[in-house]
Amino acid sequence: MDFTLSPEIEALRLRVRAFVEQHVLPLESDPENFAEHENIPLERLKPLQAKAKAAGLWAPQTPIQYGGMGLPMVAWAMMYEEANRSLFGPLAMNCCAPDDGNMNLLSKVGTPAQKDKWLRPIVDGTVRSAFVMTEPAPGGGSDPSMIRTRAERKGDRWSITGRKWFITGAGVASHFILLARTSDDARRGLTAFLYHRDQPGWRIVRRIPIMGPEEHGGHCELEFDGLEISDDNVLMQVGDGLKATQIRLGPARLTHCMRWLGLAKRCMEIAQAYVAEREGFGIRLADRESVQIKLGTVAHQIQIGRLLTMHAAWMLDQGDRARKEVSMAKVHVADTLHNAADVAIQLNGARGYSKDTVLEWIYRYARQARLVDGASEVHQMVLARFMRDEGRDFWHWGAGA
Repeated sequence: MDFTLSPEIEALRLRVRAFVEQHVLPLESDPENFAEHENIPLERLKPLQAKAKAAGLWAPQTPIQYGGMGLPMVAWAMMYEEANRSLFGPLAMNCCAPDDGNMNLLSKVGTPAQKDKWLRPIVDGTVRSAFVMTEPAPGGGSDPSMIRTRAERKGDRWSITGRKWFITGAGVASHFILLARTSDDARRGLTAFLYHRDQPGWRIVRRIPIMGPEEHGGHCELEFDGLEISDDNVLMQVGDGLKATQIRLGPARLTHCMRWLGLAKRCMEIAQAYVAEREGFGIRLADRESVQIKLGTVAHQIQIGRLLTMHAAWMLDQGDRARKEVSMAKVHVADTLHNAADVAIQLNGARGYSKDTVLEWIYRYARQARLVDGASEVHQMVLARFMRDEGRDFWHWGAGA
């Protein structure tokens, strides 16, 4: 395993860093740019996205023939971390959830016709998308086998009935990937479907209020009452829904880690700048041992997270599913982001608790990290099962298909 970046990827990293510094941070720094839900309106981001496209910094996860950059995952890790120095860097470069995971899934398993119809507009940035899986109890959450939304065959179409919630971005999405039950088979009972916002038979019940800040389009509750979907909009095959979910969620969890590391580093950047200037009782905060210990501990945690993330990305590039490696990264980086924001706020004092910096925004955002794409406890259970089954080989270094 050699995590040294090639000259080409290192040059790309520096281009991303410069783009964020020059174009994204100025937009973020103006409070007037933030809309009701504490994000920058999509219309205001469009000129920024056009600049990213012109700079060749667009859709790194998607094959070149569909308008992306066609990068390996280790390059994603570098690019996403640099992009998310700003809250809106990933959105500016079209590598923000949930579109990021949806583009990756569609590019891997969609038919040529599905890629033209459903993938290409997301890559182009003309539409947003959502992944519709999670349900209210007693339906499926972290355990997709509990999904109760049903798809029943009616003639040459599928009719969908059920309820979903906490669907990220649904309020502005046009393209949706929906998981529904087509049989009671334990392994092949779920199927993935594609549908468009304008189709009848479904509705957004509400935009669920959350701690915030919110994603564009919020986190919505959806109701399905006879949405009809044709066979050509079945993703993969009938019964492949669980497989589609696994293909999507592994890399998607890891790309969250990549972006969170960028935010964690940003917290340290803000903290270091403040303690270098602020004095108390005749000494700079940066010269106090207690402050140095706090900063050093978080720096240590961030670097561990980077290595876990890069190791998992490398394994995925080798064709391995990297299930335990992704879970380890997800648990550690989620905790690290929350701790980085907390320490930075503490060191900034009242300033950190105010809206004079983005720290309070990141702090609230960070709390969801231990929940999204599988709660930390679920990933720890996954790790415990692997350790039980593999014994001492749990800690092997290689990657296998």
